[in-house]
Amino acid sequence: MDKKKTLSFKQKIGIGILVFLLVVGGVVYKLADRYLIEHVEVVVADEAASSDSTSGTAATNDTTTTTATTAAEVNATSDDWSYSSDDIQIKIDQVQTGSGSDQITYFVADVVLKNSSSLRSAFADNSFGTNITEVTSEIAASNDALFAINGDYYGFREDGVIIRNGTVYRDDPVRDAMALFEDGTMQTYNEEEISSSELLAQGVTNTLSFGPILIQDGQITSDFSNVKIDTNFGNRSIQNANPRTAIGMIAPNHYVFVVVDGRNEGYSRGMTLTELADLMQDLGATEAYNLDGGGSSTMYFMGRVVNNPQGKNQERGVSDILYIKE
Repeated sequence: MDKKKTLSFKQKIGIGILVFLLVVGGVVYKLADRYLIEHVEVVVADEAASSDSTSGTAATNDTTTTTATTAAEVNATSDDWSYSSDDIQIKIDQVQTGSGSDQITYFVADVVLKNSSSLRSAFADNSFGTNITEVTSEIAASNDALFAINGDYYGFREDGVIIRNGTVYRDDPVRDAMALFEDGTMQTYNEEEISSSELLAQGVTNTLSFGPILIQDGQITSDFSNVKIDTNFGNRSIQNANPRTAIGMIAPNHYVFVVVDGRNEGYSRGMTLTELADLMQDLGATEAYNLDGGGSSTMYFMGRVVNNPQGKNQERGVSDILYIKE
C-alpha cells in the first residue's frame, strides 16, 4: 500500500509564511530598485568641459581653457545678493507678500548673460541615470557655479527628452518640456511634436522635462486645474500651494529664476501654479516653465543656499541643476 504523506498544520503555516516573505521581499526589492538603488548609465567625466559641445558628442580638451575663467579675470564685483562681471549680471531679491497663514516668501534672480554658454546644466555625481542624487549646493560647488537652481529631477522618472550641454541622454518624448538654445533663447514645446534631432539642428543646449508650461509666447497657458506631471509612487498633487522652482526668459540671454519657499506657516505657504504663472508674467517673462518643486526647490548663490528648503533649511537630494558659471 502507498502511504501518502500529509503536511502538518505547522508545516503548512511555515510554507505560507515563507511564500509571503518571498512575495513581500520581491515587492520591496522592486520598489528599492526603482526608487532607491542607483543606476548609472553614463559617467560625465567633466561636465563643465562638455558644456561647449552642442553636437551630441563629448567636448574636446580645448574647451577646458575657456571654462577655467576666474572672477578676477572678468572684473567681477559681488555682494550677498548680486554679481557683476564683463559677461554675467545677477541680481537676487527676496520678496514677501501677505501675512500670517497667507504669507508667501520667494526669491527672484534676474540674470543677464553676454553668452549663452554661461548657463549650463550638471548631473549629481557627474553621472546620468536613475536615483543618483546630491543636494543642489554640492552639485553647484563641484562645478564652480556662481548661481544655481534645482532642475527637473529627471532621475525620478524613466521617460522624457533629456539633452544636457548638447548631448542626448534620453529620448522618450511624453510631455510638455523646455529647451535652451545657444543663441540665448528659451522655448517651451511638446516633446512629441519636435524631435531631438530637430532640436539639435536648431542649436539646443539643454532640455528639461517636468512642467507644466507656465507662459508661452507671452501668454499664460491654462488655468492649471487638472495638471498631471507624473503618476510615480510618492508624488504629491501639484495643484495646491507648494514650494516652487521656475525659469523664464525675458529676452535672449536675459532670464528670470524664481524659487518659492513653502509648507512653513507664518513664513511661506508656497504658491499655486496659477500664482506662479502670474508672477512670471509680471516679471516680464515671455516664456516660463515650472521645474521640480516641493522639497527640491533650492536657490544657490556664491557658496550659500539663499532660500529655506523644505521649510527647515534642509536641502533634498536632486538629480540635476541649472547653473551659471564664468
